[in-house]
Amino acid sequence: MFRTKRSVLVRRLWRSRAPGGEEEEEAAAGEPGAAAAVAEPRAHLGGGRGCCPGKAGRGGRAAAGAEAELKALTHAVLKRLKERQLEGLLHAVESRGGARTPCLLLPAKADSRLGQHWYPLPVLLCKVFRWPDLRHCSEVKRLCCCESYGKAHSELVCCNPHHLSRLCELESPPPPYSRYPMDFLKPTADCPDSVPSSTETGGTNCLAPGGLSDSQVLQEPGDRSHWCVVAYWEEKTRVGRLYSVQEPSLDIFYDLPQGNGFCLGQLNSDNKSQLVQKVRSKIGYGIQLTKEVDGVWVYNRSSYPIFIKSATLDNPDSRTLLVHKVFPGFSIKAFDYEKAYSLQRPNDHEFTQQPWTGFTVQISFVKGWGQCYTRQFISSCPCWLEVIFNNR
Repeated sequence: MFRTKRSVLVRRLWRSRAPGGEEEEEAAAGEPGAAAAVAEPRAHLGGGRGCCPGKAGRGGRAAAGAEAELKALTHAVLKRLKERQLEGLLHAVESRGGARTPCLLLPAKADSRLGQHWYPLPVLLCKVFRWPDLRHCSEVKRLCCCESYGKAHSELVCCNPHHLSRLCELESPPPPYSRYPMDFLKPTADCPDSVPSSTETGGTNCLAPGGLSDSQVLQEPGDRSHWCVVAYWEEKTRVGRLYSVQEPSLDIFYDLPQGNGFCLGQLNSDNKSQLVQKVRSKIGYGIQLTKEVDGVWVYNRSSYPIFIKSATLDNPDSRTLLVHKVFPGFSIKAFDYEKAYSLQRPNDHEFTQQPWTGFTVQISFVKGWGQCYTRQFISSCPCWLEVIFNNR
């Protein structure tokens, strides 16, 4: 029997759905607490299976029924799409968001019912293809590349699941995490430059290729074209020169299809450590750094966790900083300008005359650091970034 191209695309999309849906529906059909127990480990894995994928339990029939209902609903939605829309959605799903794909614009009010819950179409497709435990639209955030970004009310809304990210909740950061003293926020009298220095490596102001010092990147008089610079480190050695960022969004990656941004794979590294080389190869799609109205967001596009330390992520009255673990597919507001300026205390003469490292964010790929890890400092991590924001 011959199948149409549309039916083939629909079948391929259903086969490409995120794993783990059976466990979630089984938990939802059983005790209320079971759903949370299954959802928590999957959230950590960014869409992977739960902690007990082999158990069917007494909810096996309910799970099978829920799976059939989800399949029927998904097919009904996909069959309403045009062939070009199906191709774009399949490309986004199979490339795991690595390829640039168009928006999938569908009616905003076309909610779909699954069991006892009603889901907007963007949430439903994210639930099918990325996060089976997703429950509400408040749990996701649109990426700036999306046509629906910043539009609160519109007749059409983008339903491309890879144009959204999962929000990382800060109220109860996922373990493991570590605390750091905020003493490094105090200015140092022996450093006259206006560029924040790395707290572990002793600074980033070394001579760059071409005779231009890295500190000059941030100190050109009247230069407001860039909003941050990025330094890439392997353990205690910086690789390459500072990368100046002018565009609102920057991809930092090792291997990204159609990648355009800061490619770490093109840097010449002399580090022969097997661990560094192993972690470097796991960076993959890397992260997306975006300057938005409310601050700077970091989206983890890779397949492994990243770890972030920022002065603006925690309580201003706290004397400790958290190292936050961000799982694949999740976004976190890594830097808040207003909060940073309030922490800087601009009326304090001491702080206005000396550098303040609160305008620096540190990001480690794959490996964490701090009290819960063997690495106490980020300079012991194999591959990490230092993002220095322009505070003028």
